[in-house]
Amino acid sequence: MTFKDIFFRALSQNLIARAKNNPVAIDLPAGNGETSKFLLDHGYTVHAFDLFPEFFNEKRIQCQYCDATEGIPLPNSMADLLICQEGIEHFPDQLSAFKEFNRVLKKNGSLIITTPNHSNLKHKVSYLLTESERHSRIMSVNEYDSIWFNRDHNDNQYYGHVFLIGITKMRLLAKIAGLKISKIYFSELKTSNLFLFVIFYPFILLSSLMTYFRNVRKKPHAKEAYREILKLNIDPRILLDGSLIVEFEKEYELPEAKTALHQIGSYDFQT
Repeated sequence: MTFKDIFFRALSQNLIARAKNNPVAIDLPAGNGETSKFLLDHGYTVHAFDLFPEFFNEKRIQCQYCDATEGIPLPNSMADLLICQEGIEHFPDQLSAFKEFNRVLKKNGSLIITTPNHSNLKHKVSYLLTESERHSRIMSVNEYDSIWFNRDHNDNQYYGHVFLIGITKMRLLAKIAGLKISKIYFSELKTSNLFLFVIFYPFILLSSLMTYFRNVRKKPHAKEAYREILKLNIDPRILLDGSLIVEFEKEYELPEAKTALHQIGSYDFQT
């Protein structure tokens, strides 16, 4: 089963779980329109956006220009579902994007993000060796390979995988923006990850557990959050998966999320 098959199966599960009258979905970035087509065929009203809408091929709706980090041209709390497929790793201001996703989603609305899995073992080893996505094939990020579109007639620059993001950082940005992880879908086993898993997993497990218990002793009130992070760090599915398909649920409006963080933050600047 291909990554595309896994993604659409995950999307189908979400659509069935959240089926309701006149559901609304946002597809951003919409790319060639394949996901928008899938959503339209399942009864959704779809708003499609992309930095380069000219590549959109679905004729039933119009794809509009949008830079997610600068604002989505839609009112607050109007969407049941937002799909960000292979986009977050291109956004220079990922926190602003997460906050925009929160703003346009209804309470308990669903956000599905897919992205290359920067938390798998191959990515970890590649970053250790050369700070590259794939050490044996791709140079570290640079001005020749990492700016995919750089047009003279406007200010748009479309960056490559400059802003790859792992699962724990994604969790934190979502938490700041009032979202929480509700499900992670396993998509594709990479054999290279499996080989590395046999070698490195005992060290990852031991190191993660030691770090967890050390920090729980220092901040017992953070035990629940630390346990969630520990599970993400040692989850074999995440370490082996080639891509991440993560579903988030809108838990708070933005002002409520900020208040919640103030209530749990330490603000003591201790390391």
